[in-house]
Amino acid sequence: MAANCSTGSATEPPGLETQWREIDNLNQQQLRAGDSWYLLDKRWYDQWKEYVHAGDQNSSSYPGKIDNNELYEDLDSYHLKERLSENEDFVLVPAEAWHKLLSWYDMMDDQPPLERKVVDLPSTVKVEVYPVEIYLCLSSNMESTISACFSRADKIHAIHQNIRQHFNVSETAESRLWMRSTDTSSERLRNLNMTVLDACLSSGMTVIMEIRNADGTWPTSRPQIMRNSADEDSYRGPPGVCGLTNLGNTCFMNSALQCLSNTPPLTEYFLRNSYLEELNFTNPLGMKGEIAEAYADVIKQMWSGRHYSVVPRVFKTKVGHFASQFLGYQQHDSQELLSFLLDGLHEDLNRVKKKEYIELRDADGRPDQEVAEEAWRNHLRRNDSVIVDTFHGLFKSTLVCPECNKVSVTFDPFCYLSVPLPVSKERVMEVFYVSLDPTAKPTQYRLIVPKAGQVIDLCTALSQTTGVPPSQMAVADVFNHRFYRIYQADESLSCILDRDDIFVYQLSSGCVDQEGEEVVMAIYMRERSHYRDYGSGSNSYGTSLFGHPLLMSVPRAQCTREDLYQLLLKRLARYVRPLDPSEEVEEEEEEEEELYKAQTNGVSDDEGEEDSEEAGPSKKVEETQESGQAEEQNNCQSEASPSSEGEERAEEEESSSEPDRGSSTEEGQSACGSTDTNSQDATDGDQSAGAEPLGKEEEDEDEDEEEEEQAASCAQANKRLPGRRRYTERQKKALFTIQAVNSNGTTERGMGEADGGFSFSSQPYIAIDWDPDMKKKYYNENEAEKYIKHQSMDVPHQQTTVQLQECIELFTTVETLEEENPWYCPTCKKHQLATKKLDLWSLPEVLIIHLKRFSYTKYSREKLDTIVEFPLRDLDFSGFLLKKTVNSTEPPCRYDLISVSNHYGGLRDGHYTSYARNKDNGQWYYFDDSKVTYAREEQIVTSAAYLLFYQRQDKIRQPTVPPPVPSSSQPENHVSSQTHDGMDGACSCVSMETD
Repeated sequence: MAANCSTGSATEPPGLETQWREIDNLNQQQLRAGDSWYLLDKRWYDQWKEYVHAGDQNSSSYPGKIDNNELYEDLDSYHLKERLSENEDFVLVPAEAWHKLLSWYDMMDDQPPLERKVVDLPSTVKVEVYPVEIYLCLSSNMESTISACFSRADKIHAIHQNIRQHFNVSETAESRLWMRSTDTSSERLRNLNMTVLDACLSSGMTVIMEIRNADGTWPTSRPQIMRNSADEDSYRGPPGVCGLTNLGNTCFMNSALQCLSNTPPLTEYFLRNSYLEELNFTNPLGMKGEIAEAYADVIKQMWSGRHYSVVPRVFKTKVGHFASQFLGYQQHDSQELLSFLLDGLHEDLNRVKKKEYIELRDADGRPDQEVAEEAWRNHLRRNDSVIVDTFHGLFKSTLVCPECNKVSVTFDPFCYLSVPLPVSKERVMEVFYVSLDPTAKPTQYRLIVPKAGQVIDLCTALSQTTGVPPSQMAVADVFNHRFYRIYQADESLSCILDRDDIFVYQLSSGCVDQEGEEVVMAIYMRERSHYRDYGSGSNSYGTSLFGHPLLMSVPRAQCTREDLYQLLLKRLARYVRPLDPSEEVEEEEEEEEELYKAQTNGVSDDEGEEDSEEAGPSKKVEETQESGQAEEQNNCQSEASPSSEGEERAEEEESSSEPDRGSSTEEGQSACGSTDTNSQDATDGDQSAGAEPLGKEEEDEDEDEEEEEQAASCAQANKRLPGRRRYTERQKKALFTIQAVNSNGTTERGMGEADGGFSFSSQPYIAIDWDPDMKKKYYNENEAEKYIKHQSMDVPHQQTTVQLQECIELFTTVETLEEENPWYCPTCKKHQLATKKLDLWSLPEVLIIHLKRFSYTKYSREKLDTIVEFPLRDLDFSGFLLKKTVNSTEPPCRYDLISVSNHYGGLRDGHYTSYARNKDNGQWYYFDDSKVTYAREEQIVTSAAYLLFYQRQDKIRQPTVPPPVPSSSQPENHVSSQTHDGMDGACSCVSMETD
């Protein structure tokens, strides 16, 4: 059958070879975003390939019309089957190839072509096989919906046109679109040029078209949301008493939103829909009304009284879209979010559609009243919104040139007051002091040190209590059984956080020079596992750190393995029990018995000699290579590198028999310059024979220990009895072994030089390796963890307390400008470090006070946990205002507290919560993300208070409903009948900030 015999619109195709060449070349095209590709049934495509390769147009393999029947779920809706796989169920061809095939072979009747768009996703460009299926309807009849599929690369304009066509909406009718997700929240689709992907449309969502009325109004401020019978019986609670779900580190946003939500004039403005008439879509400084509408959605849901908690996901997306610093789910500052939000709402709701240029004038000796009124009028000419009405005040700025005494007075608007906290010049630090006396337990001290001091100041303060000279102290930060950092005496104390575990070690002498007679050695405790770690690339034993590390000053002359072992035994005497003769004999007998048992395993003498030789150091291997005759002798007399509690004794014996060698040549290499691993990795064998790395030595000795059960390889029992005695005597030597490691205590480094000592080019780190059984028997963990609290710890830590008025006074104190921010003096014609003074001129209806708890300087960063005592009622600003009341019509200067944003934690992590007074019932609540609890007034003033919201008394309305009575019948995860104690947030840090 020839291709041109098919019915339909098929045209005369070219030759079969030409068909294949054209289609194959087109299939090589690169994917480009926006291009169209088509799905073809894989079976039909394979049949076509067989047909064109056969070279016979009358071949029985003729594919016939294009048939995608196998790709559809059903032939009524022509929905694509789920989970179809490319190159198994279908193939993709570009648009040009599809149209050629269609013109040559036609398509089965009624089957729609499977056109798909190429979309540019964040990580890849791909053909979108499964498009987004969206439901479409009119706001006037939301029960009548149709479904339509759109590519993620399609514009919203395509959806707009699709709705017009399906519902016969006139092109002249003015309309707007809404997007509704499955959780019944709605959002305007205002930008028709935005793609479906960028608009966050996904399958199952509904797009609603609203048509403007003839009188120019909209039928609804929001599309009517369909509610089923279950919704009719849904929760009804106090409006505004609603939590906010934490989307992941978004507690900072939730805290700020709760404070704004409980700001009566702003919330009532949105609940009355007053914002709809003031949305400014043309303001280049605004967000086209999107921030205002997203915020309105959140407020309306929170104040509907129908939700326990609201998920502010759309709002979070909008904020991240317009302020990239809030993209993702990192931690942020609630004050920074509040600043952006108030500015964004102001620009979106600015009643000034076209801002005029205004040239600012200096006071030039004019009365303050005149200059202030002029400044406020100029401000309103460019900025007029509900945010200005509610939150903006005016302060006076006075600059004085230090050279010509030129005085510059300006009046500037403000949205919130950032007031400094009095900073103490001292800080309290808690440290653990480890004495040189091995029998003394560590002692915990509480010290008062200069906040801007150095580590030497910490040592000096401790010296006054202990009597130990500061020069004989070493300060370190201990974390996870290792030294996180060892401080130098001249380092700043600002590097040390309050939560760090600081240990101060007494040294046997003064400050140790790198080239001096003594060296400060860091000692770690490690426990070996019972099994070898073959998975790490070696057959050595894995290790894990435990206990507290130590810092010791050791004479360089004693930096040998044997001397260090004896020094460490004395240093650890408080919690390490030494071996006694009876235990040594018992161990020897046990090992001797095991040796006899092992000798009956049938291992030949030759095998034993080979195994023993493999366990020797590289120097020994070279000696055996020089003389085969001396192999057996050296095998019995060679040094054994200690890797267990018994093998160290052989080294001691050989040290006494070979005094010229001192400690073996494997003992003294530099303890630096290795990389971190998770086990005792054997170091590469590229070192010289005279300085074999310790990692290798340890590996070989561990092999000896593992092969102890095959001790018959040394010789027969009767012939090798002296060798057997030498082997068993090794078990009496050591409780632990000594290993050079890196600063993390996880990677071995070589020890060994010709003279048997250490060489140190940097801070040496040594690990004490314990066999698990020996550790359990001789190491007293309970005793090792004990410490003593000094009487200074019993003195309660008096937290600094200041009054809010003191902070405001600091805000109005004269200060000198910093060098990074000089003022240009118009008289001197140059920049000057002028003096600056801020004074309050007029205050807004709602005053936001930002307590500057986070202090950042060039040399330090810290959070101030000072308790600021602020009044809940009658905060009087009359003493701080320059503008005095001239008649009875002037508003009073007394404010009442309406909400507080709290920050618990420190600089690195923390958690935000809020207290707020409900405008309807007057009850205080504590908002911790989605959790809401009742709060008492005496709980509100804490050291976590960060943002304070005050409302002027003459604007506060009396509650319209009586406050609720706490009841135990409240729903779970909502308003708790138990009042909040004000400290729960301290435990709700970053780890709690997840869904």
